[in-house]
Amino acid sequence: MAQIMTAKEVARYLRVHKITIIKYAGKGEIPSTRIGRLWRFDKEVIDKWLREGQKKPQTVKKTEAKVISKAKTTKLRKK
Repeated sequence: MAQIMTAKEVARYLRVHKITIIKYAGKGEIPSTRIGRLWRFDKEVIDKWLREGQKKPQTVKKTEAKVISKAKTTKLRKK
């Protein structure tokens, strides 16, 4: 089962400041999931990311998500 970590736990694990982890997550430089205002991290994925040389994870850009949301909203309003 996946071990889910908070930004504070990941910061302690990687020995960096919590703000650094949050900035990396916001930029998509560390594999993470955002739930509301909170970031969550899968320890196995973080370990794999470290082993592979910290390549940027695949993420959906914010602009792409907004375009999808607007398209759905437009369709709903036309009905």
